[in-house]
Amino acid sequence: MKSDPDRDSVFGHGFADLIDRYDWDETLALVASATAADVERVLAKAERNRRPLEPEEFAVLISEAADPYLERMAALSRKFTLERFGKTISLYIPMYVSNACTNKCVYCGFNHDNPFERTTLTMEQVKAECEAIKLLGPFQNLLIVSGEFPALCGVDYMERVLHTCRPYFHNLTLEVQPLRAREYERLSHSGLNGVVCFQETYHREAYRTYHPRGMKSHFDWRLNGYDRMGEAGMHKIGLGVLLGLEDWRADVVMMARHLRYLQKKYWRSRYSVNFPRMRPSESGYQPKTVIDDRQLARLTFAFRLFDHDVDISYSTRETPAYRDNMMTLGVTSMSAGSRTDPGGYVTEPDSLEQFEVSDSRTPREVEAAIRAHGYEPVWKDWDAVFD
Repeated sequence: MKSDPDRDSVFGHGFADLIDRYDWDETLALVASATAADVERVLAKAERNRRPLEPEEFAVLISEAADPYLERMAALSRKFTLERFGKTISLYIPMYVSNACTNKCVYCGFNHDNPFERTTLTMEQVKAECEAIKLLGPFQNLLIVSGEFPALCGVDYMERVLHTCRPYFHNLTLEVQPLRAREYERLSHSGLNGVVCFQETYHREAYRTYHPRGMKSHFDWRLNGYDRMGEAGMHKIGLGVLLGLEDWRADVVMMARHLRYLQKKYWRSRYSVNFPRMRPSESGYQPKTVIDDRQLARLTFAFRLFDHDVDISYSTRETPAYRDNMMTLGVTSMSAGSRTDPGGYVTEPDSLEQFEVSDSRTPREVEAAIRAHGYEPVWKDWDAVFD
């Protein structure tokens, strides 16, 4: 295993101790070398549905060799999704509570060096946002998001936010800076049900280029954060990479390996995955690589064949037409009515947003589209009685 000067015992142990066993270039070669015969073999195994696919077989299904099999993959993806989830789409909505951030991620609108006034909501404003969201639709799944600024938005602040939001929503998920296991456990006693974290890219060297300053620059700390979530007994853990930084094929294979590792070690938790494509932001950063609609569909189907139980989520980064086309083929949850700026629903509608949304439909319009496809919108997946 390669040595890394950034490693320190403070980061703990977890998947970061294993990831260097997987060579990035060899992973790309694994995808590039796939043949039609390999695809036939993997699809035949998936159709037999006797044993789960391995990450290396998932790599075959995202290859260009699999493109002629897209309709066959879509049919299998739909079949397995219906078996596990039925004709349902779970709806959630994000609430940004702060755009203050100490990180200098080159691609993000919240970059510390961007010369914009920052907003961190008070508890009165958080309450007003909750009330405004409830007017948009009967949401029970709330994703609470903030920039990474521990002095302003640390555990104490997040605990107050959770207590403020809890009377309005049954299911609360955080997307904030990675925390210690004991901090996740503490927040779980304040109503926290799940955590989402984007690794952004699994390429160790490139990661440093994209995250030059701030706590997020510590690759191992972030990557081992998922282990800390598992150790804290989080009900649900969400993984994701930002498609557009490095070659998406290697990144998603690494994520598939990571998911399998987590499932074996923290088998009591549920898991979700997200494949956000880069959207315009105040950073002005342009994607290094582009994944087109057909490739994203192939990735989605491949991930469903790889894991029948994982929740596959599409955000409002994607267009209405694309989300509508994919909702019956493997996607199981979607955001609706999203604002990516703190206070964007009522209290601070002109604050700095993290990125532009592509699907600006109201939650009720998204609900109508789901019903038009013969599916049932699910506004919650967690009851207060379970707490």
